[in-house]
Amino acid sequence: MTEPMTKKERVRAALAGRAVDRVPVSLWGHDYLREWSPDELAASTLEAYRAYDWDFIKLNPRASYFAEAWGNRYDRPDEQRSPRPIEFAVRSSDDLRALAPVDPRGGVFGEHLEALRLVLDGVAGEADVIQTIFSPLAVTAMLAGSTERFLELAQEDPVAAHHAVEAVTETLGSYASESIAAGASGIFFAPLTWASYETCDAEFYNEYGRPHDLQVLEGVREAEFNVLHVCRDHNMLDLLLDYPVSAVSWAAHGEGNRSLPDVRGRFAGAVMGGLDHARLGDMPPDEAAAQARAAVDAGPERVLVAPGCSIPPSTPPETRSAVVSATRS
Repeated sequence: MTEPMTKKERVRAALAGRAVDRVPVSLWGHDYLREWSPDELAASTLEAYRAYDWDFIKLNPRASYFAEAWGNRYDRPDEQRSPRPIEFAVRSSDDLRALAPVDPRGGVFGEHLEALRLVLDGVAGEADVIQTIFSPLAVTAMLAGSTERFLELAQEDPVAAHHAVEAVTETLGSYASESIAAGASGIFFAPLTWASYETCDAEFYNEYGRPHDLQVLEGVREAEFNVLHVCRDHNMLDLLLDYPVSAVSWAAHGEGNRSLPDVRGRFAGAVMGGLDHARLGDMPPDEAAAQARAAVDAGPERVLVAPGCSIPPSTPPETRSAVVSATRS
C-alpha cells in the first residue's frame, strides 16, 4: 500500500510512472462571465479547485485572448456561450506579412500572467498549476477568422503564412517561458483543431504546425508538467507522441481517436483524460463515475483522470463530485 501523498507528489509520481496512492484527477471548463479580468478568472478557478479538491489546476482562460493580443475583437459572452468575434486582424496575405511579435508580458498576456500569479498565491504551493497556451498555427488561424481562411491564405501566399506563424511563435515561446518564470509547473499546449485530419493533412501540419510547436515546447523543456492537448475527432496524436512533454491529453471517446490504454502503451509519459467532455453536462453522475473508474483501470501508473477538453459550464456539481469520488474509493 502506497503511503498517502501530497498533491504534487501524486502528480509527479503519475508523470514519472511511479506508484501512486491514488490516480490524480482534475476538471476544467469555462466560466464565461468571469474570464475578463485577472481577479475574476483567478477567483473562479480557485473556487472550483477548493469545491472539488482537484489534484492539479489547468488554468482555463477565455479562448479569445491569444488572438486579442494581435487585434482580434470579440463581444462579451453570456453564461453558456463563448465570445463571438467582431473583427479579425488578418484579412489578406498583406496582413499576414505585417504581423509582428508582441510583448509577451503586456496587454492580455500580462493580464493572464497576473491571473496565474493570483492562482499560485491561492494554492500556496499545495498543487501544480499549468498555463494554457495555444499553438502558433492555431493562434495565427484565429487571426484569419477560420481554419478554412488560413488554408486559403497559405495556398495563396505561403511566404506570408510562414512569416505570420513565425512571428506568433516568437511571442508564444517567450510567453511560455514567462509563465514558467511566474511559477507555472508547465504548459498545457493546444494546437486546437489543427492536429486533426478533419482540418488538414499530415504534410500541411508538418510544414506549418510541428516545427513551431517544437520551438515553443523546447523553450520550456525543463518544466516538470508540460502537456500536449490535441482536440477533435480523427486526431494526429500518433504523429506527435515524440513531442517533449510529460503527458498527452485528448478526447479518448472521440470518433477515430485512440483509447487511454492504447496510447499509454505507445507513449513513454503519462496519459491524461478518460472523461467524455462533450457529454459530461448531461451525463448522470453514476456514468461519469464509471468513466473515471475506467480511466483509473487504464493504469494506475502514468494516468491522470481528466476531461478530453473543457467541460460544459452546465455540468452539475453532482457529476463533478462523482468523478472525484470515483478516483478515491
